Amino acid sequence: QVQLVESGGGLVQPGGSLRLSCSASRRIFNIHNMGWFRQAPGKQRELVAIITNDGRTNYAEAVKGRFTISRDNENTMYLQMRSLKPEDTAVYYCRISATIDTWGQGTQVTVSS
Repeated sequence: QVQLVESGGGLVQPGGSLRLSCSASRRIFNIHNMGWFRQAPGKQRELVAIITNDGRTNYAEAVKGRFTISRDNENTMYLQMRSLKPEDTAVYYCRISATIDTWGQGTQVTVSS
């Protein structure tokens, strides 16, 4: 069973930056896309950013121009977050869609002064 491990979350002031990482415990084949999602208290989980197997990206309107999704190989992806706002506070999850979907355990991002 493949495991995804996220890191890089934490507490940051408004306007600050964080970089999230998501690493798989072993190589995953037949990846369709890789994405980041977030879930704020009392809200549904929502898509933040996604990158397809051929490198195309798509972002939620709320984060366009501030967040960047990238990957360096089949096992690791990143979410660079800049100009963070209090409304970005949430648990962030990575997901790799291949033959099955695999989710990470989540990492807390808190934006507060």
